[in-house]
Amino acid sequence: MLEMKEIKKKSDADLAKLLKEKKEGLKNFRFGLAGSKNRNIKDGLHLRREIARLLTELTARKIS
Repeated sequence: MLEMKEIKKKSDADLAKLLKEKKEGLKNFRFGLAGSKNRNIKDGLHLRREIARLLTELTARKIS
């Protein structure tokens, strides 16, 4: 799980790449959930939180 300290150290390009990977992971999680392949429901929660952290940091950088 990424922390804000780690996120702030990354460049904008790295954050965009990481955001794309996390969104793809969430999509795969949701499809797996529909097919009953996932056992750990908390993975979706962690993915959503990481996506929100990345979006928050990207938005803060655009504003400043």
